[in-house]
Amino acid sequence: MHKTTVYLPVELDVRLEAEARAEGVSKAELIRRGVAKLLDESQRPRQAKPMPVFDSGRSRAVDEIKAELVDEIADRAARR
Repeated sequence: MHKTTVYLPVELDVRLEAEARAEGVSKAELIRRGVAKLLDESQRPRQAKPMPVFDSGRSRAVDEIKAELVDEIADRAARR
């Protein structure tokens, strides 16, 4: 995970603290849930980047190329 600092108005922080206590989770967990929900429900069209071109100037094994493709697809999925 990456650490991010978020500044909240006092009133929002008080409500967040109360909800976290009621749910039995941390404020950070509620913030993560809220951000995930916002991004999942976003209507903004996602721009797909072209798949990487593998031109290293040397021959590579199929397994090596496959691993790089799997990593690229996982990175893209994580950004959605």
